[in-house]
Amino acid sequence: MVTTVSFPGLGLEFELNRVAFSIGGFNVYWYGLLIGIGFMLAGTYALLNARKVGVDSDRLIDVVMVGLVCGVIGARLYYVIFDWETFQGDLSKIFDIRQGGLAIYGGILAGMAGGIIMAKIRKVRVRPAMDLAAAGFLIGQGIGRWGNFVNVEAFGSNTSSILGMTGPKVVGYLTQVKNSGAAWAQSIDPHMPVHPTFLYESVWCLTGFLIIALWLMRRRKYDGQVFLFYTAWYGLGRFFIEGLRTDSLMWGPVRVSQALALVAFVTATALLIWLGQKKKKLGEDFLPLYINTPEGQAVAAGTFYQKAPAPEIHTEQPAEQPEKPSEPEQPAAAPEEENRAE
Repeated sequence: MVTTVSFPGLGLEFELNRVAFSIGGFNVYWYGLLIGIGFMLAGTYALLNARKVGVDSDRLIDVVMVGLVCGVIGARLYYVIFDWETFQGDLSKIFDIRQGGLAIYGGILAGMAGGIIMAKIRKVRVRPAMDLAAAGFLIGQGIGRWGNFVNVEAFGSNTSSILGMTGPKVVGYLTQVKNSGAAWAQSIDPHMPVHPTFLYESVWCLTGFLIIALWLMRRRKYDGQVFLFYTAWYGLGRFFIEGLRTDSLMWGPVRVSQALALVAFVTATALLIWLGQKKKKLGEDFLPLYINTPEGQAVAAGTFYQKAPAPEIHTEQPAEQPEKPSEPEQPAAAPEEENRAE
């Protein structure tokens, strides 16, 4: 499980082991561990900032946990659906995610769906929670992409850049793809360095997180603005990065994630422009921030979900009736003498 990856332009070489550590013979892989670390950091950020947007942190935990479970399931199903040939011969492989095979867009879509449903159940405002989720997604994606580095996957086509990477697994994969006869792969030289697309995406996501955390979150004009920025930001970066990759999930000639990225970028950008213009025209009355409403302030203060004390029920006791004076007892009548017959 040990392999090497080198960056010739930088004079760097790394020896990588996909297994982080073992517990009782059970291997814990870097891929899953890094995704877990990303999730914990994302959740920590969301919980620390929840009340700043009018979301109760205790209820948010339930939303996050449901979103996580749905996200992992969705990410795996998305990957399996668009790479069915790999799994149709052995369906048990579907459940083995320790070695990779999670698609981010599937995780985002399913995680959002599950989270929104749970937010409705737990009476958490959806749009403020989505703003928190947007920042969390970028943390998780930025860190999780390093799992691709350890697995030596999610790399791109040839490059002469100083950042170009290569290694035995890179050469082996590209040789296999080229020998398969794929038209797009015929121009690839397996022995030349390739784009470290995992690195590009990690840097792009973490940069987006810094923009949100240090600037945009403090300047939101309406709930949902941060999520729309995330959708546009990630869509823009993913569109170009996906075009460099050699392992894209395909639907015929279409790179599925690249197409979704384009749709996401165009839609979110259009909404940002339209809502921004309406907000500027209509002022604070249009889509007011939930945290600025009395209800949002109550949530932030931790009083909104408190149960009101039950009203005391006062039962009036009937007025005591004055006791009637007891009548004096009559002396018992003397018994009549019995008439005796003479």
